[in-house]
Amino acid sequence: MDRAFSLLSVFSADRPAATLSELSRRSGLPLSTTHRLVASLVDLGALERGADGRYSVGLRLLELGVLSPGSLDLRDRAVPFLEDLYEVTRHNVQLAVRDGAEVVYVERISARDAVNVVTRVGSRMPLHCTGVGLVLLAHAPADVREAVLAAPLRRFTPRTITSAGPLREALARARRDGYAISDRQIELITYSVAAPVRGPGGDVVASVSVVVPTGTRTDTVVPAVRACGLAISRALGWAG
Repeated sequence: MDRAFSLLSVFSADRPAATLSELSRRSGLPLSTTHRLVASLVDLGALERGADGRYSVGLRLLELGVLSPGSLDLRDRAVPFLEDLYEVTRHNVQLAVRDGAEVVYVERISARDAVNVVTRVGSRMPLHCTGVGLVLLAHAPADVREAVLAAPLRRFTPRTITSAGPLREALARARRDGYAISDRQIELITYSVAAPVRGPGGDVVASVSVVVPTGTRTDTVVPAVRACGLAISRALGWAG
């Protein structure tokens, strides 16, 4: 299973397809082992072989992935409120959860003419530089926060927070204000406003955000995002 998963882990948003030799090289497995495992994964529907001989993730994995208990109930309950938020803002609406030191996007709604964003459902981003990431990191266990603060912080733009001091301040503001703004940290043409989503016990289990073009006023976006996070939280059973 470890070897099979190492093959599947070769695929990413930047590498959606790979040849047999690429899978062998990037996974570190012998070509003969790769050939045997890939054949089994194709038979199971976990991989698909294209007309060009390259392999990609199969629909069976997508079918199983959406059943993850970490996102299924959350997404089902959140979608109506995400749609409401989209109708109010007409910009990119996103729902994300934390996985270790990364954000995983589990839902996104966007307009055809909305500003372009680099994320998609299933993609990952660092915690320190996105709106949803700042919210999730602000409410993460202390050991998670300290590990992120101690690690190198990847720079995307000149505005990206890359040192521990400013990041601590941003996290403190997110806890104090009940929302976070990531200003041009991923792209210089956008910023995001994010708010927490709480589970039945009050723990922050997800974050919702709107990504808007730089220059958009925050006085209407912030209340709408916070209201959406509160509505999803109540739908999940939080009574605070």
